[in-house]
Amino acid sequence: MPRFSLPTLIAAVLILSSAAPSLATTESTESLRQESARDAQGFLFGRIESRDGTFEGRIRWGDEEAFWDDHLNGYLNRRPHIDEVPADQQGERLPVTIFGIKVGSRWEAWESSRSLVARFGDIAGIERRGRRHILLMKSGSEVELRGGSNDLRGDLTIWDATRGEQTLDMREVNKITFLPVPEDLDVAVHRVYGTVLTEAGSFEGFVQWDLEECLSTDLIDGDDPGGERQKIPLGDIRRIARRTNSSSELTLADGTTLVLDGTNDVNGANRGIVVEDTRFGRVEIPWSAFDRVDFQPARNNGRGYDDFGPGRTLRGTVVDASGRSLTGEIVYDIDEAETWAMLNGDADSVEYNIPFSLIRSIEPRDESSSRIVFHDGTRLELSDSVDVGDGNAGVLVRSDRGSTYVPWDEVRTISFEASKQTPAGTR
Repeated sequence: MPRFSLPTLIAAVLILSSAAPSLATTESTESLRQESARDAQGFLFGRIESRDGTFEGRIRWGDEEAFWDDHLNGYLNRRPHIDEVPADQQGERLPVTIFGIKVGSRWEAWESSRSLVARFGDIAGIERRGRRHILLMKSGSEVELRGGSNDLRGDLTIWDATRGEQTLDMREVNKITFLPVPEDLDVAVHRVYGTVLTEAGSFEGFVQWDLEECLSTDLIDGDDPGGERQKIPLGDIRRIARRTNSSSELTLADGTTLVLDGTNDVNGANRGIVVEDTRFGRVEIPWSAFDRVDFQPARNNGRGYDDFGPGRTLRGTVVDASGRSLTGEIVYDIDEAETWAMLNGDADSVEYNIPFSLIRSIEPRDESSSRIVFHDGTRLELSDSVDVGDGNAGVLVRSDRGSTYVPWDEVRTISFEASKQTPAGTR
């Protein structure tokens, strides 16, 4: 057996160590360090007044919402404009069937509450008043919410400059005031951006994986073919492709490929892939429609707080079934009255949440669907939502002559005035 000097053995060990495969390579780790210098304006930031004191810094809701274009979810305490609808029209007549044969009908009053979705960038603050939460919108309006959403009942984390990372129970928070991110804030993580390919086409923008992971340090985990659990930072992944209903193939920054299964990050239990697409606002893609995502660098972490202008009252023209044209302020579905509000619907299994500020017109097509035309000319046929079909409560049009109610089945077209707000999402 040949003999080697100690320096020769040490050199050999170093060479072998550098050649060994690694899930987090020197190159990818270095890229994470470089990404920390990105513009941090897209991150949530604010002042929180709680029972434990006052904190100020970057904010994240649980393990999910971290950016201004992320959504806060809640439930309206009551429909705010229902008193303007004639009492005998505050509901709908539904068919009664036996073995598929219509034998009559029944009257069903509208539910007093509705779900609400708002981008954090459109909100000036959140206050607790007794048992109620009040959203203070940038437009100056106030929206009263009741419980039912984990955004109002769960934990949030704030990175305070003097007290460090703090986890707070939302139920002990009295007030949140949202603020622009300081220019000198250093955040050692970045937001992931990519192109998602689906059966319905491709979508490009900031990505939220499994309705949760969105930061370069958030982990995607799964079991490799040897049964070993792998946990890989999103920032080290360049591609995730659906391989089967129960597994995915990951391509890492260094070219390594891995097939993983066994968790909802990489199989059919995945809750959905969200993309902030500049054309539509937010789209949510189910696992069944997902093909792959290719991650790529972005110049920033999304729009800053000041990039979200104050919402304004919806205005436009409604044409009803008789051809009558009504122009004025519009309350859509008897609850959406400002440009920050969201219209929801599905197309080709993809769910769209569209700010009204992007919408030029809405045209009901049949009992369950509507055609949406955007200000840039893009068109979508949406269905499977009360916003665009059965269950829509109709439209109020306010003018100097008073308020006129148009039931949904009598609406032919709604045309909205263009908003001057910035389109949703930037790269």
